[in-house]
Amino acid sequence: MSKIDLLKKNYQRICSLPWDRNVSGAQRVWLAVYEKEDERRLRLRLGLFEEATIQSGHKWKLLDLTDAFPAWLCTPPYSDYSESYFESPSRLGSAPLAAFKKSVALSISEALKASEVDDNSVVALAGVASLFGFLRISEILPMIESDIRGRLLVFFPGVYEQDNYRLLDARDGWNYHAVPITASEGEIRR
Repeated sequence: MSKIDLLKKNYQRICSLPWDRNVSGAQRVWLAVYEKEDERRLRLRLGLFEEATIQSGHKWKLLDLTDAFPAWLCTPPYSDYSESYFESPSRLGSAPLAAFKKSVALSISEALKASEVDDNSVVALAGVASLFGFLRISEILPMIESDIRGRLLVFFPGVYEQDNYRLLDARDGWNYHAVPITASEGEIRR
């Protein structure tokens, strides 16, 4: 069985369990952790996770953040930064990056509040690796926790070790109260 198939199997197992409606926003987040080298393989198989969600009796909504930065950079007034950014990426200062962080949080929040999303829905985030170098997903999640009605599934290319997550295995990890879903054969935590 491939690592992506095993990740999907473990996801479906946890998705099929009864959902506790009385947990905090942070505990409604599921981080599907997989090796960064498997990003493209996972992208090709996202439909399996949607199918697993529906088979478990829940709704599915996917938000792809892959193009979040270029889309934001092309939107006025931030499009004024685009030319200087491409000339020298280090010129993009903290104020524009703070605005980008708010923009990403707003996009996720809107997906979580969409009319078709309810407390029986999984909103899935793909493309979080494309945020690397601009912002940290660990900064975004606390901003949107209160908007999670069902579950938020974050496809997380990185590492989960000793209750710490590291995106792309590149930075110091952060401890978060999300439910980790991995491609290991071991027991799944709730």
